Amino acid sequence: MPTVLADDGAEIHYQTWGRRDAPALLMIQGLGTDSRGWALQRVAMGRRYRCLAVDNRGSGQSDKPPGPYDLDRMASDAVSVLDAEGIDQAHVMGASMGGVIAQIIGVLHPERVRSLVLACTACSHHDWRRELFAEWAEIVRVRGIGALSEDALHWLVGPRIQRRFGVWINLLARIVLQQPAEAFVAQIDAILDAPDELRAELVHVRAPTLVITGSQDSLTPLGDAEEIAELIPGAELAVLSGAAHGLMVEAPIAYNDAVLEFLARVDAAADPESAGDAEETRVVRTA
Repeated sequence: MPTVLADDGAEIHYQTWGRRDAPALLMIQGLGTDSRGWALQRVAMGRRYRCLAVDNRGSGQSDKPPGPYDLDRMASDAVSVLDAEGIDQAHVMGASMGGVIAQIIGVLHPERVRSLVLACTACSHHDWRRELFAEWAEIVRVRGIGALSEDALHWLVGPRIQRRFGVWINLLARIVLQQPAEAFVAQIDAILDAPDELRAELVHVRAPTLVITGSQDSLTPLGDAEEIAELIPGAELAVLSGAAHGLMVEAPIAYNDAVLEFLARVDAAADPESAGDAEETRVVRTA
């Protein structure tokens, strides 16, 4: 697994796969999750793109330095992966906390962004979500990371997926439970410390943007996705019916189809000779 040194000396791990001759797709996961969280996107995305999936600092095989962490720095970590691979510009796809990091890349590093895919994420804080994250951090500080799994599960996935697809939920749970408590808390603190100024900057984003969410997402509800889509000029909104916060696991076919259809249109606009590829993928989308 390749690594790159961040500007503060932290070692950032990432995975690469897919077509080396294709446009790059930078993939950034959320709180407590690492690059394995894209398991059900691996084949579909790899057929068309040069994929790079980052382990955020504090998760996976990346270094887990003492906090505090900062989402701007985590965005820089992700951009350093592009630098290491000699990639000038990439599609950037982020989920949850990774979606916030992707937004920051779009604001601070616009020249590196071919398009944005923002999944199950938000651009501003709600008091109830601040209180929830603070509660999670306190549970983990006092009782350890294992004490969080049952409570967090109700927020991350819908009841249907809990009943029918326990194997994939167990996979995600194992990923989160492997994270040291201190690193998990440091990531939460980074989320809580993120300034709301990001919201105001989204109006300046010019990259083609897809905002995608699940209709049953209770952690980042539909209103969060609608807010982002309204702020970013020309942004598209896709809502996957019946999916919750873990939509890329709960509805992987619909998620992959929606993302690939969007990316193919972006690539076709940049390179008219690739327009045929844009017609090959159909999307199932409900609004």
